[in-house]
Amino acid sequence: MTTTTTTSPGLAAVAAGFSRRRFLVLGGAGLALAACGGGNSAPGTPGAPDTGSGGASYGGPAVTIAFWNGFTGGDGDVIKKIVSEFNAQATNVKVEMNIYQWADFFTKLPAAVSTGKGPDVACMHIDDIPTNAARNIITPIDQVAAALNLQESDFSSAVWQGGTYKGQRFGIPLDIHPLALYWNKDVLDKAGLDAEKPPMTRSDYESVLAELKGKGTQGFWVSPFQFTGAFTYMSLLWQFGGDAFDAGVTKATFDSPEAVEALTWLTSMVDQGYSPKNVGQDADYIAFKNSKNAFNWNGIWQINDLKAQDKISWGVGPVPQIGSQQGVWGNSHQFVQLRQTRPDQNKVDATRYFINWVSQKSAEWATSGKIPAKLSVAESPEFKALKEEYSLAPEAQYVHFPPATAGIGDALTELYTAVNNAVLGKASPQQALSDGAKKATSILQDNLKKYGA
Repeated sequence: MTTTTTTSPGLAAVAAGFSRRRFLVLGGAGLALAACGGGNSAPGTPGAPDTGSGGASYGGPAVTIAFWNGFTGGDGDVIKKIVSEFNAQATNVKVEMNIYQWADFFTKLPAAVSTGKGPDVACMHIDDIPTNAARNIITPIDQVAAALNLQESDFSSAVWQGGTYKGQRFGIPLDIHPLALYWNKDVLDKAGLDAEKPPMTRSDYESVLAELKGKGTQGFWVSPFQFTGAFTYMSLLWQFGGDAFDAGVTKATFDSPEAVEALTWLTSMVDQGYSPKNVGQDADYIAFKNSKNAFNWNGIWQINDLKAQDKISWGVGPVPQIGSQQGVWGNSHQFVQLRQTRPDQNKVDATRYFINWVSQKSAEWATSGKIPAKLSVAESPEFKALKEEYSLAPEAQYVHFPPATAGIGDALTELYTAVNNAVLGKASPQQALSDGAKKATSILQDNLKKYGA
């Protein structure tokens, strides 16, 4: 296997292998674009008929396919191992993998595809699929789903529907990575609280925070940033019965009474002194690891980072239910196939075979801090043996993902900005959300013209 990785500093980006692509411009040396790469087969011709292969097997000539992703954190080591295993068993398919920071990945991908130098296969997040499908950067992948005999009942409905755009499937689900509650057992023990039984209801959560405050600890630091304050807010938004957008994703609704109630509760954590003001990027997580706070709402991807340290004793589980119903923010990595200017059907078939093969390794992939997307794998002995990850499996039943709508990221940025303004005290929750929703609705209307309904 040939693997190239580019990295740049940043705690959450390193620990998570995840994306701040709409908030940060990540530094570091760039990678030269990798060509789709060789093999022994003759180049295909544009418009060549599709064989209809879904990837159950591959019997064509030897080919080399390019695989791009943004797994720069601990998940990078896991995907390298899986790709090495694939290359060791595949007799006529070789995978060459490039790993980029997610921001660099999405900067390079459109230009690479348009010039015929893009990869054959990639992984991207569920909210990136519609935009890339609308821009003709990725291609439908229905044959793979059919060959794997995948059906909606094999997954949570949200993760399955998230891989579609305008009635066609563009993504094969690999995982779910939701927000989780982490608790610092040392801080709770020191305060005389039960470190083995974290608060899971609003009343219990607020009671514990009040006790911690009384003993000099601000127990729940609220981040004003997308990672992970905005994700915390979105979890609360759904818990309080609201939603970010209307059913047709034509209007932002994150200024509804339920939405305001959710953000008012979050900002009250600062107002009541349970959180410091002006928490810096990643400061909430750093404070947690230094026993300066008790609770951190963060991604499942932090499990391996916490396992690697020995400074604190900690626990992890589903986020508390603060509102009237369960709800949690999440996202999903999904496999996609890239448009080729000169399609080589052998490579197309080999790519489908690779996706098929890796999809069956989702329990191994879960060791990188993920929940397998397929329900049967999430209940397998292999996944159950991953104690911390398995504790979050119930969240797969009520996780929410961004809508499968082209250009949704631009509208979500206005939500993130509204949360930032409210948490930092620059505007009331009502005003921040109202201003943000107006801008987001305008963006959604522009997107309808740009991408179509």
